[in-house]
Amino acid sequence: MKRRNILSFFVMFGPGLVVMFADTDAGSVITAAQSGAVWGYKLLLLQIILIPVVFMVQELAVRLGLVTGKGHGELIREHFGAGWAWLSVSTLIVACMGALVTEFAGVAGAGLLFGIPPWLSVGMAVLLLSIVAWTGSYLSVERIAILIGSFELVFLLVAWWARPSPAAMLSGLTQIPWRQPGYMYLVVANVGAVIMPWMVFYHQSAVVDKGQTVKDLGVSRRDTALGAIITQLIMIAILVATAATIGRYHPGEPLDTVQQIADALTPFLGETVGTVLFALGMVGASLVAAIVVSLATAWGLGEVSGYQRSLEHQPRKAPWFYLIYTAMLITGGVMVVSGINLVNLSVAVQVMNAALLPIVLGFLYLLALKALPKPYRLHGGYAMVVGGVVAITSILGIYAAVSSLF
Repeated sequence: MKRRNILSFFVMFGPGLVVMFADTDAGSVITAAQSGAVWGYKLLLLQIILIPVVFMVQELAVRLGLVTGKGHGELIREHFGAGWAWLSVSTLIVACMGALVTEFAGVAGAGLLFGIPPWLSVGMAVLLLSIVAWTGSYLSVERIAILIGSFELVFLLVAWWARPSPAAMLSGLTQIPWRQPGYMYLVVANVGAVIMPWMVFYHQSAVVDKGQTVKDLGVSRRDTALGAIITQLIMIAILVATAATIGRYHPGEPLDTVQQIADALTPFLGETVGTVLFALGMVGASLVAAIVVSLATAWGLGEVSGYQRSLEHQPRKAPWFYLIYTAMLITGGVMVVSGINLVNLSVAVQVMNAALLPIVLGFLYLLALKALPKPYRLHGGYAMVVGGVVAITSILGIYAAVSSLF
């Protein structure tokens, strides 16, 4: 019996791990690196606190998908009407496009570390990710995404290699300069880097496309919990690595690009080791996020428009699904290599994410209260806790967007 349970877990696990690997994308890597460089270990406690928070949000998406057998956009259309569903998915598309630009910028930045021009590195990434989806099934895409995302684990090695001081880490856990505006802004940025709207769409649709049902709820929750721990361990590793190196010897040094992070760490880790490890981690983070974001868009749009949407269908049976997935990749890649002002675009994306986060999390919470049968519905004290998390996260997201504008 025990062996059967273990086998069942390894067969059914995956959606939670994939979406959590994607959570630690290029933007999240830069946010964590900036946190360690500027504030040392003083944002370490926040990364630990965010483990149950991100699990709480994604568990609702899993629960809704497994119990109803429907994606997020489809449930919104069913319970709140087509207008609200189209609003939610329309903002999702724009936010996902902005996220894709960030991911391909990460790929281009990693390529430049080795002298590879952006058009070549980004073009190869778009081609690879297109082939993965067009020639595979859901399970093969999921396993490839996990393999790609596992390259992020090299950040754990980087943190160990940086030789952080245990005493300094413990001290940082107790020092919370919450009255400092710069500190609070990075608190908000880290929250936004961990909880992203497209994660909800992807996760709920993924468990449905995989064919999981309510009997798999226990396994799926453990899969989500494992992913939440891993993604935050990666964020912690990046923060610790930069705090132990840049934060110690050059505190307050700004880090805004992949090249700056790699260049700042190479004096401490060695030029070859530092460059290779960060390139591997960044490419893994960017590519798995690009898969998740593109699939979230293709699934979400299909849920409100009604076209066939499954990786289990051949392209000829679900042409719109595959075309939209590929079109997202191509458009994001073209925007990166075209020389568009990525700084201005990033500000616009933050504003859109701020508008999307309250919508997606609000609908997620309302659906958990309304769309689920009584045994699985949110109720009691836990419903109040989840409602508080949703409200606080939405407010912080709006605060981050307004702060970026002013």
